[in-house]
Amino acid sequence: MLRLAILILLTVLLAACAVAPPAPKEPPLSYPPLARERMLRIAIAEWEEWGRQVSDRPPGPAQESDPAGFPRLQAYWQVVPEGRAIITRNRALFRAGYEGQWQQDAWSAAFISFVMQKAGIDAREFTPSAAHGTSIDGMIADAREFPREAPFIPHRVQERVAAPGDLLCADRSRWPLAHWRERAADQGRFRPMHCDIVIRNHHGRVEAIGGNIQDAVTMARFPTDRRGILLPASPGAPQWFAIFENRLGRLPPWNALPNPEASRP
Repeated sequence: MLRLAILILLTVLLAACAVAPPAPKEPPLSYPPLARERMLRIAIAEWEEWGRQVSDRPPGPAQESDPAGFPRLQAYWQVVPEGRAIITRNRALFRAGYEGQWQQDAWSAAFISFVMQKAGIDAREFTPSAAHGTSIDGMIADAREFPREAPFIPHRVQERVAAPGDLLCADRSRWPLAHWRERAADQGRFRPMHCDIVIRNHHGRVEAIGGNIQDAVTMARFPTDRRGILLPASPGAPQWFAIFENRLGRLPPWNALPNPEASRP
């Protein structure tokens, strides 16, 4: 009996040794400059469809409760894994003629995921999700494991001049993160976050487009110092904890190509 037990144990151990180790994660791809250009064009086009709303002005008529906006919201949710159940529920509301059909408060992460996917950024390089934290975790992991190839690199807000295509991320928790490195201690747990896509940084302010601001895709404006560094958020406002530098089109081999912008007067 003892001999049989030993034989079984050895068999189990040998089987365990025979299991192949998990395949290493493949490095991210290097995208051409067109990817960043498309990302910005798509974000701006969505903002224009929502009525070119700006956060420091009264909300416009185009909001998530407007039935005319149903196809836009459905498109955003189609690109995230969590979206199917939400779409199914809201399609039933839309069919019934319910005016405030989109019964899902948080869709800003779905909007960012939509912009990335439509720009041609694969899920390997940007994880689509209904929660910003999931996408942020993926960008941080790539920056740590593949610092030379990662398309997005996190920075402290006080240490980077935000550039077009960067992601500006804030933590809306009761005890918000102060630094992107603190996210690792969360071990992936959910936090209410928000990220915007930086469109431009000039004349003492950053202009960034995000979803679910005033119930629409809206442009927010944030003041900067003379260097173009974002000033601290006002008390009570969501606190920024990271700017993700967008390196799409700026990594080898694309960074060695001539820059047509440099030859313009």
